[in-house]
Amino acid sequence: MERKEFIKTCSIGCLGFSAFGLLVQGCAASKVVNIPISDEGLLIPLSEFELVKTDQKRYRSYLIVQNEKLQYPICVYRLTENDYRALLMRCTHQGTELQVFGDKLQCPAHGSEFGNKGNVTNGPASENLRTFPVKITNDQLKILLT
Repeated sequence: MERKEFIKTCSIGCLGFSAFGLLVQGCAASKVVNIPISDEGLLIPLSEFELVKTDQKRYRSYLIVQNEKLQYPICVYRLTENDYRALLMRCTHQGTELQVFGDKLQCPAHGSEFGNKGNVTNGPASENLRTFPVKITNDQLKILLT
C-alpha cells in the first residue's frame, strides 16, 4: 500500500468512527418529552428516565422537556436516584438555544459550554444557566417554574 492510499484510508476510517460515536451518543441518551404545565409546574413521571426494560434497571442521564408555553426547553439531569437538576436551555451569553451532549450543554452560536449543574465551563458566557427547583413526590419529579 502506498503512503497516499494509506493516509486516505486511515482518514476515512477515523471520520467514520467519529461520526458513529456521535450518532450512538445522541441516540442512546436523548429523549424529548412534552409535558403539560399544571398549577404545580411540570410533573414528570420518574419512569420517563427508565431505559428499555432488561434484567437490570438502567436510567437515562437526562430528559429534554418541552411545552408550547415555554420559550426554551428545559434539560433535566438525573445525577443520582434522588438528585435532579432542571436547567433552562438558553445560553446566558446571547440567548441562543443550547444543545445537549451527554453531561454538557453547548451553545451552537459561540461555543459556550455548561456542565450538568448549570455552571459555565467554557466562555464566552460568564453567567451560569437558570435553574429551577426540583422536588420528588409520589414517583413524580416536580419542576417549579418560579
